[in-house]
Parts: sequence; C-alpha cells; structure tokens
Amino acid sequence: MRECSKKCLIAKRCCPEKECRMWIDFPEDNNCTLIAVNKHGPMTLKEVAERHHISIVRAKQIIDATLTKIKSVVMFDRY
Repeated sequence: MRECSKKCLIAKRCCPEKECRMWIDFPEDNNCTLIAVNKHGPMTLKEVAERHHISIVRAKQIIDATLTKIKSVVMFDRY
C-alpha cells in the first residue's frame, strides 16, 4: 500500500488527492481504491460498479477488455 493510503487509513480521513489514479469518489473507503481492496479483499462486479458509479454491465466490459489485453501481452511474450 502507498504511503498516502497508509496515512489516510491511520488518520481515518478521506484522501484529498483527487489527481491520484487510485482516488475514487467513495468516502466509505476513504476515497482510495487501495484502501477499499485492503478492507474488503476481492469484490463482486456489483461492488466495483458502486464504487466507480458505473453499471454492472460496464464494469464487466472493462474487466473483459482488460483480461483480453493481458492475454495478448502474455501470448506475445511467449514468442
């Protein structure tokens, strides 16, 4: 976990760094993706969608696209 995440977790305050790529608009998790994962572990599509204010279908599309990209990189590295 990043130092800024640790500080926010210890201080029990929301992250003020909106420019951080880990920042999410979800105060229950201190506005930090890293804190959310640390607190909850693996999450369902519904939980991910709630935190990012998107539909479950859109979350699935993003995950599928990411997995396709990862698979293509892995296959490219094999050859």
